[in-house]
Amino acid sequence: MSENQQTYNRFSVAQRIEHFVLILSFTILALTGIPQKFAQAGVSEWLIALLGGISTVRIIHRVAATIFILEAIYHVFVVGYKLIVLRLEASMVPSIKDGKDVFDYFTHNIGLKKSAPKMPRYNFGEKMEYWAMIWGLALMGLTGFMLWNPIATTKILPGIFIPAAKVAHGWEAVLAVAAIILWHFYNVHIKHWNWAMIKGRMSREQMEEEHGAELEKIEAGDQRQLPLPEVVQKRARIYVPIAAIVSLALALVVFRFVTFEETAIETIPPAEESGEV
Repeated sequence: MSENQQTYNRFSVAQRIEHFVLILSFTILALTGIPQKFAQAGVSEWLIALLGGISTVRIIHRVAATIFILEAIYHVFVVGYKLIVLRLEASMVPSIKDGKDVFDYFTHNIGLKKSAPKMPRYNFGEKMEYWAMIWGLALMGLTGFMLWNPIATTKILPGIFIPAAKVAHGWEAVLAVAAIILWHFYNVHIKHWNWAMIKGRMSREQMEEEHGAELEKIEAGDQRQLPLPEVVQKRARIYVPIAAIVSLALALVVFRFVTFEETAIETIPPAEESGEV
């Protein structure tokens, strides 16, 4: 991105920090989770040994999972603030236009349509990634809880649910990593390097290509205006305390989730430590 090129605000500092936390926690989860999924592979054995052994890898994985869940709670709080207090557009909700954009994008790429579609603030690809991440978080969170707390799980569900959760958790992780490498990494770093999540701004050229409809709104001054400060304050006085109480309750649930049960794997010393063969 050249210094003289016109750029547009894309992401705030808070959004970029949130994205960094997401990247960091996801990367750690992948580096500690995939080797457990394919534990017999040579590279997995090497990485597990490098990180201090399987017990350490499991601890790191669980810490990263906890951070990921807390980040998700924060994200829900922020989205709620934008929708309820600021009354911003729910720009990540799929629309009929997204379906039309998919069709127009495909026909443009195969030469049946001259011009590419002009897409909104978040295009159909970004929305797919966003909702796939939410689906993945829900599935991984549920199956992760079952694997983390197998005794509590089997008090409610048949024992067969534990190996089923292990399969679902492992392969959803593989799918998530593959999606990041093959889809997200290509579109953001290979197709063209996107600086928006680093610098917070996007070039006019990239805006035209990926968010043409949003660019037209910006240049026409047709963006939704924020409410008056006194209106924001009035809404915030209601929303913030409620959201804070709910967030605290969820954080306590997470704390309970990560501390209330010790599995057999943790309570039985490893063979090399107990002197057994």
